Amino acid sequence: MGLAVVSKGEVRPIRSLVYVGAANESAVTRAVEADGDAMFLDLEEPQFPYGPTERQQARQAVGEYLSSLTDCGQRTQHFVRVNAPTTGLTIADLAAVMTPALTGVLLPKTSGASDIHMLDGILTCMETEHGLPVGSTQIFPLLETTEGIRDAFQVAAASPRVTYMGGMTSRFGDIYQAIRYRWTPRGDESLYLRSKVLMDARSAGIRYPVSGVWAGRPNDAAGIRAWAESQRDLGYFGIFTDPDGIGLAHEVFTPTAEDMEFWAGVIACGESASRGGDSTFLWPDGQRSGLHAAYVESARMNLQWARELGLGPTASSS
Repeated sequence: MGLAVVSKGEVRPIRSLVYVGAANESAVTRAVEADGDAMFLDLEEPQFPYGPTERQQARQAVGEYLSSLTDCGQRTQHFVRVNAPTTGLTIADLAAVMTPALTGVLLPKTSGASDIHMLDGILTCMETEHGLPVGSTQIFPLLETTEGIRDAFQVAAASPRVTYMGGMTSRFGDIYQAIRYRWTPRGDESLYLRSKVLMDARSAGIRYPVSGVWAGRPNDAAGIRAWAESQRDLGYFGIFTDPDGIGLAHEVFTPTAEDMEFWAGVIACGESASRGGDSTFLWPDGQRSGLHAAYVESARMNLQWARELGLGPTASSS
């Protein structure tokens, strides 16, 4: 069996990570039809209430759905939220869903690097048993405990499999229980944790951090947009959402034609300056500025992001 270790630097941007209940076929269909970047099917809490029978039915439903995906190069990536290794249910969850169509695993309530090491070992065994490339299944840790937030860098650096991470949010769920904040639509109460996890993720080489879900009213379009915009401003490249929010997430987390034109212009200015030409350029707000090498590199990074989303020029900015 060949080694196919996941590279943090080669993963695709995720603008929308769509929650889908494991037994909710209509939600799966809506998520696929809306062309989300990624979805995660939930085996931790497949429905409420749930017991052993419901868990097994959810495993079967997710396994059958993933097995039905014959084109494993499909645009939508597929993750599954499994039960944490400490529950004793992880192996049964994974045994049902280890198919070529599985992109990765969401690990709930991750508290430290040891959780990642444990899941990494289980995945290696499962990949070997199911004839999949060893190291190919990605891990997305969900930091829903104070211990996990405190040790976010160690979690992100614990394995090459850890490719996405971000600061989680909840109005009344696990992260609320851990911190006991008072939820606000602006998200001030979670700004520190989202910022800290973002810095730790980037420090560990994660290129495209993904932030948590909007926890306000689902029909509050202005609130959802403000939330998404604030995550992009902070440095995130996507958010958790339901199927109905995919379009808005893609709008907010996709560079505009004007963005790409500006970045290409900065690169062109750099190329001109290297030949002895003008080394000043205009910011989008009309301010003229002298060129710095860091500006050119920032423009290249942003155009690379656009290209990985299937946008932008492909030749002059490499």
